[in-house]
Amino acid sequence: MKVNFLKTYKMKHFKILTSNKAKNLVQKREGETKFFEDVSFGNSKKSIENQLEKSSAKFVLFGISEDIGVRANFGKPGTKNAWNSVLKTLLNIQSNRFTKANQLLILGHFDFDKIDFKKSDDNIEKKLRKKVTIIDNEVTHLVHLIKKNGKIPIAIGGGHNNAYGMIKGCALGLKSKLNAINFDAHTDLRGLEGRHSGNGFSYALEEGFLERYFVFGVHENYTSEYIYNRIENTKNIAYISFESIGVRKEISFKKALEKGQDFVSKQPFGVEVDCDAITHCPSSAMTPTGFDSTKARQFVFGLGNHSNATYLHICEAAPKLYPKKKGFNVGKMITALIVDFVTSKSE
Repeated sequence: MKVNFLKTYKMKHFKILTSNKAKNLVQKREGETKFFEDVSFGNSKKSIENQLEKSSAKFVLFGISEDIGVRANFGKPGTKNAWNSVLKTLLNIQSNRFTKANQLLILGHFDFDKIDFKKSDDNIEKKLRKKVTIIDNEVTHLVHLIKKNGKIPIAIGGGHNNAYGMIKGCALGLKSKLNAINFDAHTDLRGLEGRHSGNGFSYALEEGFLERYFVFGVHENYTSEYIYNRIENTKNIAYISFESIGVRKEISFKKALEKGQDFVSKQPFGVEVDCDAITHCPSSAMTPTGFDSTKARQFVFGLGNHSNATYLHICEAAPKLYPKKKGFNVGKMITALIVDFVTSKSE
C-alpha cells in the first residue's frame, strides 16, 4: 500500500452543519419527535478532529456536493444536488425505536463549486480531471480522521470518483488494505487516464489501497470486453451481472449477495451503491431496467450487518436531472438506505 497522505491536509471546502442551520429544514408536528431532534450535529467553533474524538456517535454522515468527476468522465451533471435533497428528508423522518438517530453525527458537506469550471472549452475534461485530485485529497483526509477515531463514515452525493477517497481514507485510518463491494451497473474500472468517476477503483487497486473488489449487478451490455478479460485474469476482482440474477435467473438475489459478501468480507470492506443501478433513479446514466430500490435496501442492510462492513458510500443520484420523474423521490430512497445501514449495525 503506497502511503503518501499522512501529512496534515487542510480541508478548504468542507462546511460544518450546525443544529441552528439544520433546524431551518425541519417541519415540526405536535406529538412527534423528528430525526433532527435526536441526531448530533457539527460545531463550527471546534476542529473536526476534536469533534470526532468527543462524539459518542457510532456513524458520521457527510455530503459531497460535486459533479466534477462525472463530467470528467463525459457524464451528465447533477450529482452535486443529491446531498441537499437527502438532508431535508432525513431530518424530517421520525425518531423512534427503529431509526436510531442518536447513533448518528451529521457533520456537514463538501462544496466544491469554487474549484469548478463554469464554461466549457476543448480541454474541459482534462482540466476537470485535475480538479478531481483536489476532491480526492479532501475526501480522503476526512474519511481518514473518521476511521482513525473508530467511527463508520457514510458519504452521500457526488460522482463515483469518490469511492477512491473512501477506500484510501479508510485504509489509512485502519492501517490496512480494504476490500469493496459495489452495487452498480458499471465496473468503474476504466484506465488510469486521469481521475474521473469511471476509474476510482482502478486507481485504488493500482496504488494498493484496494485489495479485493466485487461488482454486484453489472449490466452486461455496458461493460467492455477488455474489462471482462481483465476480471477473468485477476483473482482479486469478481462480478455477478444483473442479467444472471434478474433476467436469466441463474442465481437468486440472496445467493448472489452471499457470494459477493464471501468474496470481500474476510477483512474490512466498503459498501458502495451507485444509484444508476436502481431502476428509474434520476442519475447521470439512468436505467429503465435493473434492480428496484427495495433490492438496493436489501443489499445495504444485508452487507451492513457484517462486522467487517466499514463504510457506506451512496453516489451518482442527480435529483434535478430528470424533473419529470415525479414518482421517484431521491431524498426518500437514500434516506432509507442510510437508516438501513445504521440499523443493520445496531446492537
